[in-house]
Amino acid sequence: MANTTGEQFEFKAEVSKLLNIITHSLYTNREIFLRELISNASDALDKLRFEQSRGAEITAPELPLQISISIDEDAGTLTVADTGVGMTHDELMENLGSIGKSGSEDFLNKLSEAAAEAKAEGSADATSIIGRFGVGFYSVFMVADKVTVTTRSCQPGQHAYRWESDGAGTFTVEPVGDSEDAPERGARVTIHMREDARDFLNKFRLEQIIKTHSNFVAFDILLEGDKVNTTPALWREPKFEITPEQYSDFYKSQTMDTEDPLDVIHFSVDAPVQFTALAFIPKRSRDLYGLSQGDYGLDLYVRRVLITKDFKDLLPEYLGFLEGLVDTEDLPLNISRETLQENILVRKIATTVTRQTLSHLGTMAEKEPEKYADFWKEHGTVFKHGYADFGNREKFGPLLRFNSSHHEDKHGLTSLDGYIERMEEGQEAVYYIAGSSREAIALNPHTEMFRRKGLEVLYLYEPIDEFVLETLGAYKEKQLLAAEHVKPEDLDKFADVDEADKKSPELSDADRSTLDAMIGRVKEILGERVTDVRVSARLTSSPAVLVSPDGSISSHMQKIMRTLNKETDPPKKTLELNPDHPLLRNLLAVYKKDPQDAYLITAVEQLFESSLLMDGYLSDPHAMVERINSLLEKSSGWYLEVKGE
Repeated sequence: MANTTGEQFEFKAEVSKLLNIITHSLYTNREIFLRELISNASDALDKLRFEQSRGAEITAPELPLQISISIDEDAGTLTVADTGVGMTHDELMENLGSIGKSGSEDFLNKLSEAAAEAKAEGSADATSIIGRFGVGFYSVFMVADKVTVTTRSCQPGQHAYRWESDGAGTFTVEPVGDSEDAPERGARVTIHMREDARDFLNKFRLEQIIKTHSNFVAFDILLEGDKVNTTPALWREPKFEITPEQYSDFYKSQTMDTEDPLDVIHFSVDAPVQFTALAFIPKRSRDLYGLSQGDYGLDLYVRRVLITKDFKDLLPEYLGFLEGLVDTEDLPLNISRETLQENILVRKIATTVTRQTLSHLGTMAEKEPEKYADFWKEHGTVFKHGYADFGNREKFGPLLRFNSSHHEDKHGLTSLDGYIERMEEGQEAVYYIAGSSREAIALNPHTEMFRRKGLEVLYLYEPIDEFVLETLGAYKEKQLLAAEHVKPEDLDKFADVDEADKKSPELSDADRSTLDAMIGRVKEILGERVTDVRVSARLTSSPAVLVSPDGSISSHMQKIMRTLNKETDPPKKTLELNPDHPLLRNLLAVYKKDPQDAYLITAVEQLFESSLLMDGYLSDPHAMVERINSLLEKSSGWYLEVKGE
């Protein structure tokens, strides 16, 4: 039976302790009290709309469904009113007199400890405390000296009641006559602001708070009569009814980008978690100078109310180029970042968002290759980090793009599927080589035997590229293999297509014997700096090359790893010499005359250091430069003699 006169009640013990913690321990981000009140009002309106949909009789059915916020600076009050379901006397006692979620001592101890920890860290952030423990309405006491709630249930014939408290341990509930400005239906929360919270009576500040946290609430929010939430929750609309212009306008309003997005990803899921995602692929990378690494995530909404911005747990880092949001029905409004990170529903959402995005990119790559090429140019570097996502490897692999020897310039792109389609008959591996540029790779001696055989090689320009291909290992039963790990005899089954680099006649048997002896002399000169010296079958235009031992990582990868480990000494490799190169033929002639000739020593040192330089291991070029200058000085004299001057 409802009370007919005003009565005073004491809060239950746990509420008194809670209010003490909120009033005295929370200092920052107090603005969330408004988010909580608007969320409560929105819930009340949702419930009323449900009652209407099932044909229930309600009080004042002609009232619009809206939330009204008004300021009275003279009185120092802020009022948040809604035309929702309202509360009966018993509901008022239950909802605003106790903590329905938990009244245990353990609950309050944890709350007290959390507030103390936050205060010790100098933050005392209300978002964390309120969110973690689900006590949204009581957050109003962070800013209020006194709170008055006047409400009338939507059930026909119900009286209006006023609940009032200063948060000090008691509250009063009394009936309100119609002559006392009681709402026709719904609830009106009047906040008497504390002196240190009167900045919340500023209309501009309130508007910014609403736009940040509650901009997409389904009902009109009127601030001093002006509608604030003017941007519709576009993701809630059917996709076939949304125009490209609407998507573009929404994207620009949320990101401040001046260009249209490159593409839109919009989908809804009912199981295992009910949520809607609206994400955009920007036309340009926002990380122009590598300064935004780690700055990514989708905004998380619960029933149109913003819970947290840029929530990283909704996306893997390699999809961090996405801008947008996720809105779910399956999470509570009062959920903290700490709880989110541990929530299994969030992990399920992230898994679905990842798979849907990869499928969307796959469709784009197949049906709009030019658009996908634009995507790759801007976001490919970030996307490549997906090589570690083993669960989505089958979707990730086909989306990779690389330049290759098949293209005329560095702008061409091929997929692994495209490479496989062009493979020679009998070819069992996809070959790749890394370098700082297309020009540098073209001069790499390891590419020569592939050019001679007419075999395509992928060109890898970024350090991450080799990590990607080495981690994948194989693609559609084709091994992914670094070019320098391929043995010349493995390519013997392919016919030569380029004979242009063969400049010297075949060696005689006597010269071959002398060559073997000279190889021994080269080993003697280089000593322990190399593991071996041998004749090369891989070279056509270069005189020498360093080859890694079987089973080791590529030279480019070695350089990266040694840099990370701060190793300065070059790794020991095998030096291969091209016996058909004019320089080696000249050195052979020098060796025949005098195996101890100083020029032979100088030339061997130069060949070795040039090979080190090509591999990126020459840490001190001073001796090499001095040697080159000396050779130039002598050769210029010889040249003049030959010219007869």
